[in-house]
Amino acid sequence: MYRHARSAADFESVDGRTHLEQVKPVWAAKKPVFIDKPLAASYKDATEIARLAKQTGVPWFSSSSMRFWKETQRLKSPADVVGHIVGYSVYGPSPTEPHHPDLMWYGIHGVEMLFTLMGRGCESVSRASTANEDVVVGKWKDGRLGVMRGFRNGLRDYGITLFSDKNVLQSEPRPNLHGPLLVEIAKFFRTGIPPVNPEETQEMMAFIEAADISKARGGASVPISEVTR
Repeated sequence: MYRHARSAADFESVDGRTHLEQVKPVWAAKKPVFIDKPLAASYKDATEIARLAKQTGVPWFSSSSMRFWKETQRLKSPADVVGHIVGYSVYGPSPTEPHHPDLMWYGIHGVEMLFTLMGRGCESVSRASTANEDVVVGKWKDGRLGVMRGFRNGLRDYGITLFSDKNVLQSEPRPNLHGPLLVEIAKFFRTGIPPVNPEETQEMMAFIEAADISKARGGASVPISEVTR
């Protein structure tokens, strides 16, 4: 489902399999668009969405509300950190659906938090998986490690731990999660300036596919380039 106005469109469907076909008329109409997570159900579709947007010159973005959670934003550039940030660990619920790759369904919230904090530049992914949880480790090109822990049962909360070479910081309990994202969507529709780099969103999709490949290979490390080549 999507809503549209004279100057913009808002995709609210959470079925990433449909987004590529749904967004084509929007590109043709030259409307800026927000696409709710997940952007797609495959890296291939995600890159095609980005290609068509670039071809038509239409601004767009896709995001989880967890990117704009005040604690994600605070710990991205914390005033109270001591020393050099060496990595982050995030956690959250990660139930799955048969019609989507595991982490693209709900685990994408944790992945989005991790990329907001770590930035682009992940070069390889490994994933340990059980019936109840996943632990996904990304190795960034500068040597930092980013960890996402997803729970399929039980825990429904989100959290962040920042590690520096001098201290450790943690997120506070979560209040309103959706308000900050709605503010960013409204701002985007006014300005036409996306708050999320599309290339980062595509790298997130590649990260998720690499994690699925790692799971299939018993937790072996998988280069992001294996997905993106």
